[in-house]
Amino acid sequence: MGGAIVLMVLALGSAAAPLIETSLAVDARAVDLLNRFAAPSAVHLLGTDELGRDVLARLLHGGRISLVVGLAAAVLSAIIGTAIGLVAGFYGGRLDSILMRFTDAIIALPLLPLLIVLAALDLEKLGVPPDLAASESIGLYRIIAIVSLVGWTTVARLVRGAALVLREQLFIQAARAQGAGNARIILVHILPNLATNIIVAATLAAGNMILLESVLSFLGLGIHPPVPSWGNLLNNAQELIWSRPALALYPGLLIFVTVISLNFLGDGLRDALDPRTIRR
Repeated sequence: MGGAIVLMVLALGSAAAPLIETSLAVDARAVDLLNRFAAPSAVHLLGTDELGRDVLARLLHGGRISLVVGLAAAVLSAIIGTAIGLVAGFYGGRLDSILMRFTDAIIALPLLPLLIVLAALDLEKLGVPPDLAASESIGLYRIIAIVSLVGWTTVARLVRGAALVLREQLFIQAARAQGAGNARIILVHILPNLATNIIVAATLAAGNMILLESVLSFLGLGIHPPVPSWGNLLNNAQELIWSRPALALYPGLLIFVTVISLNFLGDGLRDALDPRTIRR
């Protein structure tokens, strides 16, 4: 519950970033070189950065990017992993072996170098129109796609193991005896029984997705300025870590709190939704 409350506060604050900007009469992108490194005040609640931009406004806008990346990538990874795990676990045999060896190959790849290579690809050379490749939103879509492509393996293995057990249950045999086809058995009988596992896995994966986005943005390969994210805010502050440590402390603390809250929420959901949990 504590993790859920913290995440709700962060999500509401990030969603209300334009309203907060309007109420404080600040702009996250407005440069004011005469007001660099201003101390916290009634207008700039957390002060300003090296370009005179309001730190609180940029943190809230960065939260919108980081939270969207975490949520969207977790959902997309859950969809991919569920599809592969269901097919592998239900049909078994050679198809199961092929899909699981492919999953093992993805797990065995060095994650960070792979992400760096994928993030450094020139989109124009891949056939993306120049206008779209140069837009601010393309960085967000690319990060979501990249982290989703490597984040589905845990869900796939979890779903595959559960599907192997469920396909041998008596209610599946009864459905077959009544003439149900494979598609109906998977969608109506097996998938609903896996919903709890998928939700918990997706919740825990969201924290990893936010960390991956932060790492790529910190390395300059994720969300590019002037669009703020917690990762590139950390990147911008690394040269000022000794003179203005608060500029690095704020985004780092938000990343830490968000990931910890997601892990707490995932653990809580696992305990609450597991029918085998013994409550005293």
